[in-house]
Formats: sequence, structure tokens, C-alpha cells
Amino acid sequence: MRNLLTGMLAAFFNKMAYLKLYHKNLEHNYLFLKNLFEKSNLHWGVVTKLLCGNEMYLQEIINLGIREIHDSRISNLQKVKELNPEVQTVYIKPPAKRNVVNIIRYADVSMNTEYYTLKLLSDEAVRQKKNHKVIIMIETGDLREGVMGEHLIDFYAKVFDLPNIEIIGIGTNLNCLHGVMPSQDKLIQLSLYKQIIELKFNRKIPWISGGTSVTIPLVLNKQIPKGVNHFRIGETLFWGVNLFENNTIPGMKEDVFELFTEIIEITEKPVLPIGELGANPQGDVMEVDTSLYGKTSCRAILDVGLLDLDPKYITSVEGAYEVVGASSDMLVLDLKNNEAQHKVGDIIRLKLKYMGVLQLLNSDYIEKTIAYT
Repeated sequence: MRNLLTGMLAAFFNKMAYLKLYHKNLEHNYLFLKNLFEKSNLHWGVVTKLLCGNEMYLQEIINLGIREIHDSRISNLQKVKELNPEVQTVYIKPPAKRNVVNIIRYADVSMNTEYYTLKLLSDEAVRQKKNHKVIIMIETGDLREGVMGEHLIDFYAKVFDLPNIEIIGIGTNLNCLHGVMPSQDKLIQLSLYKQIIELKFNRKIPWISGGTSVTIPLVLNKQIPKGVNHFRIGETLFWGVNLFENNTIPGMKEDVFELFTEIIEITEKPVLPIGELGANPQGDVMEVDTSLYGKTSCRAILDVGLLDLDPKYITSVEGAYEVVGASSDMLVLDLKNNEAQHKVGDIIRLKLKYMGVLQLLNSDYIEKTIAYT
């Protein structure tokens, strides 16, 4: 026990910056969405791929009362099942052949677009003596995954006959690749596809999975067509964001996550580099503003870098300081005249976009913590 505690403490103190999840803000956003979907009589699940399988954060999600979790990594769904076998797990991209065994083992539902893969899933479900649920994804314009509409009838004619496969839904994904936004017309198109399939094959399809966080503004504005009844929500749970207008939904919290990072050097330096300029390791060449020659400012180096976080995903810095740039393991801030009198060892807080938090959660060098107050 002593050795285990010593190891845990050593792991903690060997980390650099730390990412903090605010429990109260997460719970607030969850209850907002729960109320929204219940009032609209819609089913929903939480997309946890952002969390990169972090068991502490996954447990936080489960503790909220979520009973359906979506992820694009089967190892993450395995962790969900280990934490709570009663949670329905949904694999949210077309499965790879090498993952079929574990898809059946750890995913109650998967999203599919290929008959070849569905046949493999069916064979494996028979071997494992399981019934596997499937949502067939339809192409509606964003040109990522999805069966083309003109092939839909032929596709369903084959998949309905597969043993141990239960087709529970028809779905679509928008905005994730080319930025095509959801609309009433596109969701009505999904509803029509469902009606055609049900009439053609005399089979009921319980779900129309209408989309992700980007579709929430349509829910708020009561613009969801009848029949669309299932959603997969990630970014809006964690950021409270309206992805149509790129602002915070009234009544939701935007700061579920913050990054805390330490100043490891602070000094007044020239604003412009000195010497002949070439490309840096990232391949960038600085453009010099000659009006800044001779000027200086207070610069701080933080103990986080490109290995952990791309600066373009930082939305704001405590004190409204400017991010100058980053190398592999250090980030440089311009503190101007350092009115706050920062010194080495001080902690600076950073707010981040979705992709920034995703990078940090995928980094073994960043400590992950939870604030309960």
C-alpha cells in the first residue's frame, strides 16, 4: 500500500501543467440538456471521445446518471463497461475489421455503412451468442460516412436478413468534415427514408438519430421534424455552445474545463528576434514588423508546449495576455508590462476550445483533476 501511494504521488509531481474539470458546471450543463430533451420527448446519449478513456472523468459522466455513452474508441467503451455494465455503449464510426470481436464484446450498438462489415459483426455476434444493435448511417451532404440514398433500399434488403443483428436506427452526421449544417429539410429527408424503409420491409425502426451538438439549436427552436428522436451530444455538454452562432447557450456554462500551467521563466526581452531568420521546427518563418524594432516587453515561459497543446486552440489567457508562440514543450506569453507582477512559480489559467482539451486529455504529461466546489 505504501509503495502504491508513493508511486501515485511520484506520478502526480512528475506532471507539468494540470487540466481541471469543474464538477458543478458539468452537472449544470447535464441537467440543462436532460431537461431540454425530456421536454421534447427525445432520447440522447453523451459522446465521450473527448475524454480519451480517462476513467476518473468517465466515472463523473456515469455518476451524473447517464445511461448511454458514445465513443469512437472501443478501448474507451470497454472502460465504460468495466465502470458500469448497465450503461448502453454505442460505437460511433464504421467498425474496422480488426475490431469486430471487441465491438460485439463491448459495444451494445454500432453505427454502420458497409454490408461487408455488418456480415462480420453478424458472424461474431452469433459466435458470442449476443444480439447486436445497429444504426445505419445515411449520407446527407457532409460527405463523411453514410450510405447513399439511392442505394438505401438494396442495402436494407440485405442487412435485415443478418442473424443476431437488430437494426434499431437510421442516422446521419453533419458538420464534422465539410461543415455542412443541419436543417429541417435534411432531418425531414431522414424521416422520409425511415418511412420508406418501414413500408417497404414491414419493419419498425425505433430511432432516427438526428445528429450531434450542432443540431441542438434546432431543438431549442422547436424545429425538429416529427420522428427524429435520438441525439449524440458531446461538445455542448462540455462547453454549453451553440454551434450555429458560436456562442454560449443562455442558461449553460462554458467553463467546464480549464488548464493551469506554471511560469518557469519571466524576463523583459526584445519584441523581435535578433539574427537571420529561417524556418522553425514547425516550418514557420516569422514575418517581421519593423516598427517594433527596439521595443521590449515582459515575456513568460509556461510549462506546456506543442507536444500537449496547439496554441490556436487557446481561447483566452488569464490577464488577457498574448500568446507569442510555442515550441515542443514550452509556450511563450507576452505579459506586456506585467502589471500583475507575475513571477516564476505563478500559475496562469488558460481557457480552451474542444480540440485543445482533446489534445491535453490525450497527453500523458498533463495531470487531470476535478474541482467539486
